Amino acid sequence: MITKSRLQIPRASARPGEKPDFSYLDVSPAGSKDKPDRDARTRDIEHLSNGLIRVLDDDHRAKGPWNPNFDATELQVGLRWMVLNRVFDERMWQIQRQGRISFYMQALGEEAVSIAQGMALRPGDMCFPSYRNQGLFMYRGVSLVEMMCQCLSNTRDMCLGRQLPIMYHSK
Repeated sequence: MITKSRLQIPRASARPGEKPDFSYLDVSPAGSKDKPDRDARTRDIEHLSNGLIRVLDDDHRAKGPWNPNFDATELQVGLRWMVLNRVFDERMWQIQRQGRISFYMQALGEEAVSIAQGMALRPGDMCFPSYRNQGLFMYRGVSLVEMMCQCLSNTRDMCLGRQLPIMYHSK
């Protein structure tokens, strides 16, 4: 007896070259969603998890209560760390493509997430980054040499090669 499979394979709304249909999304105007207090209870902000919080307007300017209002100096610091992350990432990718390390996963396009997290956390806050979060390690002061040694699994790797190359670690 053959039973119907429970495996569901979703269909893409558009194929490459076709215009996708996003009409099902409720896209609110930039800055229209309220920003909850930091100590808000989960049940009080659950509605925010089911929609899109739009911060940037069509001219790429932050609007409303979610605008972090960074000054130029803070933005330059963040940009410097993101560029460093991008350069490190590219060099490690090239080393992997040359066969000098067995495995590497790029963080291309995700630099801002790690750096912003590092900038938002206080120095004593614990964090548990994973692969593609090397920017957080960099921002927290882990040296590039130490991170490279972890990818190369050499004698300067604190786990002595007993960990996947991109699963960075630091005490």
